[in-house]
Amino acid sequence: MSDKLIIFDTTLRDGEQSPGASMTRDEKLRIARQLERLRVDVIEAGFAASSNGDFEAVKTIADHIKDSTVCSLARANDRDISRAAEALAGAQRARIHTFIATSPLHMEKKLRMSPDQVFEQAKLAVRFARNVCGDIEFSPEDGYRSEPDFLCRVLEAVIAEGATTINIPDTVGYAIPELYGEFIRNLRERVPNSDKAIWSVHCHNDLGMAVANSLAGVKIGGARQIECTINGLGERAGNCALEEVVMAIRTRRDHFGLDIGIDTTQIMPASRMVSQTTGFVVQPNKAVVGANAFAHASGIHQDGVLKARDTYEIMRAEDVGWAANKIVLGKLSGRNAFKQRLQELGIELESEGEINAAFTRFKDLADRKSEIFDEDIIALVSDESVTAVKEHFRLISLAQRSETGERPQASVTLAIGEAEHAVHSEGRPKPLRLAKQRLPSPRGRLAR
Repeated sequence: MSDKLIIFDTTLRDGEQSPGASMTRDEKLRIARQLERLRVDVIEAGFAASSNGDFEAVKTIADHIKDSTVCSLARANDRDISRAAEALAGAQRARIHTFIATSPLHMEKKLRMSPDQVFEQAKLAVRFARNVCGDIEFSPEDGYRSEPDFLCRVLEAVIAEGATTINIPDTVGYAIPELYGEFIRNLRERVPNSDKAIWSVHCHNDLGMAVANSLAGVKIGGARQIECTINGLGERAGNCALEEVVMAIRTRRDHFGLDIGIDTTQIMPASRMVSQTTGFVVQPNKAVVGANAFAHASGIHQDGVLKARDTYEIMRAEDVGWAANKIVLGKLSGRNAFKQRLQELGIELESEGEINAAFTRFKDLADRKSEIFDEDIIALVSDESVTAVKEHFRLISLAQRSETGERPQASVTLAIGEAEHAVHSEGRPKPLRLAKQRLPSPRGRLAR
């Protein structure tokens, strides 16, 4: 069995189905180029038959992307497959991904087709697609909720017709990791020609387990392709997040034993691009790409990270495209983190007493402010140094009064050296101004 895990990105197709995430052709091409820099193995560029706009987007991406396989989704019918093949004509490496629902619920309520009709349709679709493209992926929609006996019958038939990848979707996010992994393994063991195709997983996040389910499909089920999206973008609760599965496989290679071709330093640029293009903000505590993913606020954690990064970091921020980890100074920060920030800012205090005094002022401020910025540190240290020099001019008090019809008055008291000097002054009273009233015209209307 291959030790290479194929990363199939469907941000531009399934991710775009998230309400409000629709993208233009140019936006899709820009993201596709970033996915190519990320070294994604397969880019599902869209659903060519769904609209002229999506057809043009798939065609444009197929014409420009050279290093990744470009894929188009197609329903299990000749028209959709022909349209996909036409859009992919310019691709150096093309894939047609055809699908039909196989769960009892979907066949009865949505397709209004019998199992035998679905079986025949799946076979004919893959046969037709194989004649126009050499790389065919087949998905039984709502596969996880399908009857295993019927599903095995369909999968054996489509592999015999030439399907090179078999994808088992958890379309509605119903799966549990252990059960989903066993489900994939059971199918692979029961389908006689399962070794003729690469098995793939496609999980949705309705119960928050898309990543866990996908990894179980790989580890327990033996799948060698994961379908995922940047930032976990997708309809309802989203899809399996590319950045999370990639870094899980990479960080825990001791457990999975798999290789991936992804350039992980391009993860953050891809995340930012998708977020900016769609307007979907990445939550701060999102794994890998969230603003707080490599940020440390606890004094104990900060001290540990400063001494040895791997005390609290299982992967490096630079490995996924961040500039570095982030020490967030706040009320929980310790003295070591404070001293480190002073050094980074180029601030040198002459004695431990000055550092201690500045740290005390920092703690006082941190109790009143949730996060301390570099400008606050500079101001704190500046205030500390200024107080050591006695001020010659000091403002003691300032009072003023200004009311309509009365003289405005102001008083100020300054300390110059050891002596105080007070000054009082009055101005001219503000005149009363009456608002102009409009008089009615002879016709009973306001005069203009």
